[in-house]
Amino acid sequence: MKNNILNKRTVILTITLLCALMSNAQILKIELRATGLTCSMCSNAIFKQLKSISDVDSIETDLNTNTFFVFLKKDNTLNPSIFKEKVEKAGFFVGSFIVTAIPVILDQNIYTLLDGKPEKQKEIKFQVLDKGYVTEKEFKKLSKKYKDLATYLTNNENDFHIKILNQ
Repeated sequence: MKNNILNKRTVILTITLLCALMSNAQILKIELRATGLTCSMCSNAIFKQLKSISDVDSIETDLNTNTFFVFLKKDNTLNPSIFKEKVEKAGFFVGSFIVTAIPVILDQNIYTLLDGKPEKQKEIKFQVLDKGYVTEKEFKKLSKKYKDLATYLTNNENDFHIKILNQ
């Protein structure tokens, strides 16, 4: 019952997350869970690819969950697509992509917020829910849930649909 009320009250803001927005946000950390890994050499291949990104400060790896905690340099200009490209270049896929940032939302740059509502100048944690940033199984579920949201199904590489995780 409570979930139904929350679903009815879910605010959907149509916003496009462009590279320019990402450069205006202070992205602190990326939590990336990779899929398809079978050994530590697989993890090492992804680690090397992520480390090659110039705005990456440091990386911590949890081999039990195949999760990479990527800490970024201050005032970085990255967007989620570079991380996805690097993981795929290593031969693997992104299963979960969570960003910790202090957002700065400008009039010309907008997010597509699927659940929750953002708070200004507070560190937020959000998950990118687009194809390629969640598992195929999860994307199929989300596609059914957001079938009425035209931008979700278009798979535009410059648009990111997010869900706020902490509030």
